[in-house]
Amino acid sequence: MSTSVLSLQQANIYQDNVLVLGNVTFSVQPSELVYLIGKTGSGKSSLLKVLYGDLPLTEGSGQVVGYDLRQLKRSHIPYLRRRLGIVFQDFELLTDRTVEDNLQFVLKATGWSDQRQRSMRIAEVLEMVGLTGKGYKMPHQLSAGEQQRVVIARALLNRPELILADEPTGNLDPETSEEIIRLLTEICRTSQTAVLLATHDYIVLKKFPSRLLRCVDGRVLAGHAAEVAS
Repeated sequence: MSTSVLSLQQANIYQDNVLVLGNVTFSVQPSELVYLIGKTGSGKSSLLKVLYGDLPLTEGSGQVVGYDLRQLKRSHIPYLRRRLGIVFQDFELLTDRTVEDNLQFVLKATGWSDQRQRSMRIAEVLEMVGLTGKGYKMPHQLSAGEQQRVVIARALLNRPELILADEPTGNLDPETSEEIIRLLTEICRTSQTAVLLATHDYIVLKKFPSRLLRCVDGRVLAGHAAEVAS
């Protein structure tokens, strides 16, 4: 039996009834960091949307954290997403409340009824991302890098088996981008969480080499970050 947290077999990925990626076959294992690269419009975001239930998988087969994507009903999607961490380029934090309250909101929405357990988990994830003591701050009081760390903390709240990160360093300077990728690699190593990271930041790929998937000409090709040309 496969231990993959994610696997696709001969999957066809459509966006607005247009085939964007064909015959997609790959898997991701626990604790693995896999890069997803490709030019704008190459299908990276569409692929991620299929994985978190925003687009249906209608051809081929696939499973994500135990959910069969071909059998995924709309009512299942919130439960799938509780087992995933999702990190976007745009932070999408609630700007009218503190970091602590942003995280409390997610825990309450996903069934954490015990106030003490919520507070303990928030303290744990803020420590994991290097933001201990910052829970009282408003998002606008944080740097862009700190805001992205809050987003990663939010993604970790429900102990996901897989984090899907769509251009998480897209709005960050090179030094901060490196800090965020280093953080994600540390999370892979220490928490058994896998990360599938869509990026076009080839400098980061070279500094933190790992397996990669390249979206090109409507296909997904396997490779390694060490192969990316400068």
